[in-house]
Amino acid sequence: MLTVRIIPCLDVRDGRVVKGIKFQGLKDAGSPPELACEYERQGADEITLLDVSATPEGRATAVETVRRVRKDLSLPLTVGGGVKSVANAAALLEAGADKVGINTAAVERPALLDEMASTFGCQCTILAIDAAATPAGGFEVVTLSGKRRTGIDAIAWAKEAVSRGAGEILLTSWDRDGTKSGYDLALIEQVSKAVTVPIIASGGAATPEHMVDAVHAGADAVLAASIFHYGETTVEKLKIQLAEKGVEVRR
Repeated sequence: MLTVRIIPCLDVRDGRVVKGIKFQGLKDAGSPPELACEYERQGADEITLLDVSATPEGRATAVETVRRVRKDLSLPLTVGGGVKSVANAAALLEAGADKVGINTAAVERPALLDEMASTFGCQCTILAIDAAATPAGGFEVVTLSGKRRTGIDAIAWAKEAVSRGAGEILLTSWDRDGTKSGYDLALIEQVSKAVTVPIIASGGAATPEHMVDAVHAGADAVLAASIFHYGETTVEKLKIQLAEKGVEVRR
């Protein structure tokens, strides 16, 4: 059995880590390199860095920030935000990323997933899905940091993306992001049953119980931001608590 990964997320704007609620009201949370290294010391399994302003502002992720983070970091690093082409992804990988996440650009041009998977491999090609609940009880893909409702069914999109070469899905509940109300378990369960690749649960984590629930719903990894950035817990403490609750983690 593979261990469940604990992944701190660094949402970056203008070279600084920020955090908000539902992608809005962003507040400064610190330096990307300092936080990344601190989370590595605490026992994080990976780091995810997302440039939250890159797509809305129509610019590529700051490659220099990736270089700064990679300089003293030995953990696997996933980077996303504003990736629109194979060339964008190549620049991030050359700067030190191990995996590249794409969201809006893949929705607008799904063939980008095929191109990335054939160029870099499925293991480097991460699809980020931001999903919002619909009145009918389903889940809809949202893009541009939640500003655009696409009408695309999130579960169907996950299946198509995997068929095109996505090797992992970073699954964020737009409704839960930053709320600390727990992951959207229905969303995780439906996507995990529809695809065979690993699912990273994102959006709403506040307690060990939230993470246990996500794993039971089908998540292979759990991502969180606020609880780490503001010192509410540490990766080390969370791993001890998850192990006590029967979740296999790397110690």
